[in-house]
Order: sequence, then C-alpha cells, then structure tokens
Amino acid sequence: MTDVMQPVPKLILPQDYIKQATEQIKKATNRVSILTMVLEHDSATDTLIDALCDAADRGVTVSVAADTFTYTEFQGSYIPTTYRNKRVRDAMTLQKRFEKAGVHFQWLGRLSMIAFTGRTHIKWCVVDDTVYSFGGVNINLQSVNNTDYMFSVENEALASRIVAEQERILRADKSGHAYRSHRFGDDDNMVLLDGGFLGDSIIYRRACYWAERSKHVLLVSQYCPTGKLSRLLKKVDNDLYFNHWTHAADKNPGVFNRLVIQVGMLTSRHKTSYDRSAYLHAKFIIFTLQDGSKVAITGSHNFVHAGVFLGTREVALESTNKKIISQLEHFFKKHVK
Repeated sequence: MTDVMQPVPKLILPQDYIKQATEQIKKATNRVSILTMVLEHDSATDTLIDALCDAADRGVTVSVAADTFTYTEFQGSYIPTTYRNKRVRDAMTLQKRFEKAGVHFQWLGRLSMIAFTGRTHIKWCVVDDTVYSFGGVNINLQSVNNTDYMFSVENEALASRIVAEQERILRADKSGHAYRSHRFGDDDNMVLLDGGFLGDSIIYRRACYWAERSKHVLLVSQYCPTGKLSRLLKKVDNDLYFNHWTHAADKNPGVFNRLVIQVGMLTSRHKTSYDRSAYLHAKFIIFTLQDGSKVAITGSHNFVHAGVFLGTREVALESTNKKIISQLEHFFKKHVK
C-alpha cells in the first residue's frame, strides 16, 4: 500500500481530538471503528458516546473495542476483585447502552491467562475515511488532560486497512490468539502493528534499529526506556523526557505505572529532563542519523521491553516525512521541553 500518509497527517491535542472525532461521528454515513485501551463515560466523553449511539441508530456500522484495563486499572490493580466496584458497574452500563443502540462492542483481554499479558494498548478512531491514530490518547477525562496528541488524516486506503486490522484483532481476541507483528506502507511512511505475540514487537525492533544508526536520539515517553533500547541509548547522544516516578505518584496515574517508571529508572540509571507539571503521556522518538537526516516513530508504544515480553498490542508510524517530524518537534518545544 502506497501513499498511506497523503495528505500529511495533522497533529492535534487531546481535547481537539475528542471534539473533532465527535463532530465527524455526528456526520458519519458509512463506518466508525474505535480501538482504545481505556474507555469511560464521563464529562469529557459524553457527547462522543452519544454520537456513537446515534450513528449506530441511523444505520452506520459502529465498532468499538476497549481493554478490560478500563475497569481494573482504576481499582489500583489489574485483577478485578468484585464486579460491585463502581468502575466495573459503570463499564458494564456503558456496554449495555452500546449494545442497545446497535453498536458492536467488545471488551478485549478477558481471555488472558495472566493479568499483565494480552493487553491492547492501541489507540485509533476511524470515521468514514478519516483516521485518528499514532498518538496515545485514551477516551476518558484523565487522558484529555495529559500531555499527549493524536494525528489526523483523511485517507480511504489507510482507513480501510485499519478497519480490517481492527476486525482481525477482535477475532483473535475472541479466540484467545495473537499473531506476529507486521507493517504496511512504504519506506517513507510505514505503519507498524504489534499483534500481541509474546516477545514480538516490530515497533521496539525498529526503535533499536534506528538507535544503532543514530548520532542523536530524542525520546519522549510516559516511561523510562528499558531493555536493549535503553542500552543502545547509553551509547549515543540523547535527550530523554519521561515522567519521574515521584511526579507520577503526584499525578496518580495508577500504582502499576509508578512502579514501572521507578523500576525502569533504577535498572537503567537513565535520568529524565521532563519537569513540567502535567502528566506526560505522549510517545515518540526522533532519530538523527549520521548524515543528519531524521526518522521518527510515533504511536502508542512506550518503548519499554516489558510490553514486548508480555505481548502488548500496539500501533505506530515510522516516518521520514519532514512535515510530520516538524510537527513532533514543535509539540516537543511547546509542551514537553
């Protein structure tokens, strides 16, 4: 598939993403497909959820899937101890509302034998031929207040491919299966997809590939990088921006998140340059190669090896497009540095 990034995608902030997607859904005539890790009905998302139900009611094919992380992480653990918990009740109420409206809805990860495996960390939304993806924004109030972004592009071929990928993920999850990571696109713009196979991540492999060939690496992530990538970063000039675990504790993103950052910093000895008050949830790397050219990877992957080992589903865009990289650099200067 060629020209998957034509026209050039536009970087948008979380609040704009929710607003624009909602308006697009209100006008949708054909299809809406949403895949997200966290989905909640709250003050930031109520109009979007209304729009999804209305679209299904008027005959648009609406497919929505979210990870069971939605109703487990907010309890402070990954294993739900009771379905009487308010978060769980709210999640089940939302599911019933979707199903009553005719939305095809599915919780992902219910068949995972171990709570930490089989997570779906992908974020995307397709409305007719418009794609929102390659960022880290979940669909809830907490997420729209994070330092984060999504990319938006109108491209029929890309939209159709992502809808097909979502259908494949839903089938695989229902049967408790995973599949090898893969990619599509061209050398200038490649979409990278991790299919949930334990120990297999094309996104992480590509990050390591480019790190080995770089003279400078700018990394922005929720977490401290770990594993092979962490070791490669020590060999190259770098600027690393991720949440310090004490700052994450202040922002209360969850006990597990704080632990991941703390362990990553202790084992890697990496230090972070991020000192802003907002919780950093954006995820991208810009590699400056030996000849001065640049490559970017942007998406849902946090660039930690634990997600690779545990088979987390992820999506990312690898691009040499100067306009895409320029938008990431502008975001970095305005919201991260």
